[in-house]
Amino acid sequence: MRVVFMGTPDFSVPCLIALVNAGHEVSLVVTQPDRPKGRGRQLAPTPVKSAAIERQLNVFQPERPNRPEAVAEIAAARPDVLVVVAYGAILRGTLLCLAPMGAINVHASILPRYRGMSPIHRAILDGDEMTGVTTMHMDEGVDTGDMILNLTTAIGPDETTGALHDRLSEMGARLLIQTLAAIENGTAPRTPQPALGATYAGRIDKAQGAIDWTRPAHEIHNRIRAMTPAPGATGILNDQPIHLSASRLVGDDIAAAGTSGTIFAITREAIRVATGKGAIDIHEIRPAGGKTMSGADYTRGRGIAPGSCFQATPPAVPRNSDAPGKDPS
Repeated sequence: MRVVFMGTPDFSVPCLIALVNAGHEVSLVVTQPDRPKGRGRQLAPTPVKSAAIERQLNVFQPERPNRPEAVAEIAAARPDVLVVVAYGAILRGTLLCLAPMGAINVHASILPRYRGMSPIHRAILDGDEMTGVTTMHMDEGVDTGDMILNLTTAIGPDETTGALHDRLSEMGARLLIQTLAAIENGTAPRTPQPALGATYAGRIDKAQGAIDWTRPAHEIHNRIRAMTPAPGATGILNDQPIHLSASRLVGDDIAAAGTSGTIFAITREAIRVATGKGAIDIHEIRPAGGKTMSGADYTRGRGIAPGSCFQATPPAVPRNSDAPGKDPS
């Protein structure tokens, strides 16, 4: 099939590579414009652009893909199908309808649960045990199109957003190739999404990484996992902000010594902290501007001992989970 591929971040790259490896003709790759990155604020290509250039594919980077001139450029690539994977803007009808076989999206959840831009974060934050990837026919809504195929997977009890992201991106690539084969031979199902169970996963920001130690241990563990590697889970210890990047659940039923946020034990690799219900081990800590180290190593030379206490931080205020906004797919 002749494909125009639209994608931007790391999550999209395995899908692009799979298309090429499967023998599809990728006539154009559309990705977001280069943006300033890092301390030097130098313009950097998107991961999809880098992958496309490595494979000598044509790249187009419009600021506004729905503008007539951008739609005309994409139409000139004569796609049989438009494949969209975390592109980074809502696409309108003129663009979605320009390919004879329509526009296909790969989304990192089992729809209709977690429509929107942060489905992986939300699945872990909510303590889900299962998730997956779904392919769908795109419409002008936010991840509301008819479903085609899906794959499910268990979420590990200590799995972070970063680890799950990488697994789902590879699963999505496999599912995309299966989906295109089904579309090409006319066997692809088209299932409208049920209204029951539909949720929206809005943008995750830094404020949602603040740990409220009065919450139960399992909720804190889920928040640390969900915010790793970005935007990061944070706590304040001895007036110093720190990132908490790996934890283990000791248990909600463990009798923890001290008030919420109190370190009541230091093990070989971790600090054990009392929560509103139960205790949690913090295995990895990164001080501001520093390198990641074990929880136990962080305590050395810093005057941190059993009885030290994390400072209270305000509870994270979640964004409206029912109101769609700018979406990457």
